[in-house]
Amino acid sequence: MTGRTDPALDPLKARIAGVQLGAESEERGKVIAIADGLATVDGLPGAELNEILTFSNGARGFVMTLEEDHLNVACLDPSDDVAAGTHVTRSGELASVPVGEHLFGRVLDPLGRPLDNGSMPEGSERLPVERPAPAIIDRDFVTEPVETGLLVVDALFALGRGQRELIIGERQTGKTSIAVDTIINQANSDIISIYVAIGQRTSAVRHVIDAVREHGRMEQTIFIVAEASAEPGLQWLAPFSATSIAEWFRDRGQHVLIVYDDLTKHAATHRELALLSRQPPGREAYPGDIFYLHARLLERAAKLSNARGGGSLTALPIAEIEAGNLSAYIPTNLISISDGQIVTSQSLFAANQRPAIDIGLSVSRVGGKAQWGTMKSVAGRLRLDYAQYLEMKMFSRFGGFGDEAMASRMKRGERIAALLAQPRLSPLDLMTQIALLSALIEGILDDVDLKDIPTLKARLSSLLATDSKFSEVDVKTDKLDKATKSALLEAVHTALKQS
Repeated sequence: MTGRTDPALDPLKARIAGVQLGAESEERGKVIAIADGLATVDGLPGAELNEILTFSNGARGFVMTLEEDHLNVACLDPSDDVAAGTHVTRSGELASVPVGEHLFGRVLDPLGRPLDNGSMPEGSERLPVERPAPAIIDRDFVTEPVETGLLVVDALFALGRGQRELIIGERQTGKTSIAVDTIINQANSDIISIYVAIGQRTSAVRHVIDAVREHGRMEQTIFIVAEASAEPGLQWLAPFSATSIAEWFRDRGQHVLIVYDDLTKHAATHRELALLSRQPPGREAYPGDIFYLHARLLERAAKLSNARGGGSLTALPIAEIEAGNLSAYIPTNLISISDGQIVTSQSLFAANQRPAIDIGLSVSRVGGKAQWGTMKSVAGRLRLDYAQYLEMKMFSRFGGFGDEAMASRMKRGERIAALLAQPRLSPLDLMTQIALLSALIEGILDDVDLKDIPTLKARLSSLLATDSKFSEVDVKTDKLDKATKSALLEAVHTALKQS
C-alpha cells in the first residue's frame, strides 16, 4: 500500500499543528452577597473598573467599585437567578456602547440593545462609556446659538453650542417640554439630538418619542432609555453611554444636543448603589463622590477648537426640586457645574403662563455672546421691561395706577407676557421672533387684543416662511437694516389684518 493521504484533511492537519498546547489559567470569582441589583464578588484580582463581568447564568454586570478584598458589581441584566455562590468570570472588556450614524431613529438601552423591536445595530465600532473630557486647550469659545424655538429662551437666555444649561423646577412644571421643544426645533438645523431617559415611566418616554416622531426629525435623533423598571446599573450607565455616542459625532466636526432626563433620578440611583456597597454616606445620604459623578459627565460637553474639527456637544440636564427648594444638595451641585439654569415656576404654570420660566431666577452665563446680532438688538430691554411688569402686577392688587406712564408700562408688559407664552410643540423660527420683538418695540402691538396674539404668531410665521426674501437675511449683523426692518413690520401689519 502507498502512503497517500486524503487532500481534504490537509486544512485540519494545519489547524492541529498550529494549536498551542499547555496550561491555561482563568480568573473566576464568586458572588458572596447580592441585593437590589448590586453583587459583592470575591476573587477576580485582575478585574478593572467598569469592566464587564459575566455570571454563570449568562447575566452581566460591570465593576462599579474596587475594594481591598472584593468587588462591587452593578447588574446590567435581571439578577433573579444570581445568588451567593454563583460563579463570575471576566470578559476583559470595559463597558462600551455602539456608535455611528446607523443609530439614527433608534430606541436603545445604555448597552446599545434595541428597545424598538428592531434588529441589533450594525457596525463594529464601539466607545467606552467613560471617557475623559476635552482638555482646555482643545476647546473654543461658545459663540453660536442653539435655537430652541421658544421666544422666552432665545430672547432672554440664549443657549450656545457647547453650553451646559440646567433645566430645573418642581414636578409637572414643563421641564421636559422645554427640552423636547428644543429637540423638535432642530428639524431644520444641522444639530443631531440625543434624548436620555433615566428612571422615567414608560408612558412618559413613549410620549416624548411620539412627539419627536410626529413633529421633529426622527432620522436625526437617538433615544437612550433606562426606564424606571430597568436595572440600577443600566440607569447609572445611561447618561455616560449617550454622551459617548454624542462625542463620536462631535469629534467628527458635527453638532450635537443631548438631554439628560433627569439627573435627580440618576443621583438617587448612584446613592442607592453606594449605600448597598457600604460607602460612607454624606449630606442627604449621598456618597462623597456625587459632585464628581456629574462634574465628569457634564464636563464632556464642549465646543471644540477648529484644530479638533470645530464640533460641539450641548447639554441640557434636567433636575427636579421639591417645594421650590433650589438650595437642596443635588440642585446646588448641578447649578455650580452648569453654565446657567432655566428655572420653571409652579405658580406661573398654574397661571397658564407657559413655558413657565421664572425670569428672575433663570440665567445663562453665556447669554448674549451666543446670540446673533439681530436678535440681541431687538431683545435688549425685554427682560428688564418684563421684570418691571411682573413687579407692578404684584402691586396692582392694592389698587390701579393713576399715572398714565405706569398704565402704559402695564399695557406693554401684558403684550410681552402674551408673546412669551407659547404652546407645546409649536416652535417659532428666528425671523418670526425678530419680527414680533421689532413690532413690540415700535408699539405696533400696544393696541392689539391679547386674545389675538396667538393667532398673530401663527399667521406671521406662515407668512414669513413663504416669502423668499426673508430667508436671505443675514441674522449675524449687529442690527437689521432699514429695508429689512420695514419689510418685517409690514409683514406684521399684514398678519394683523388677516387675523
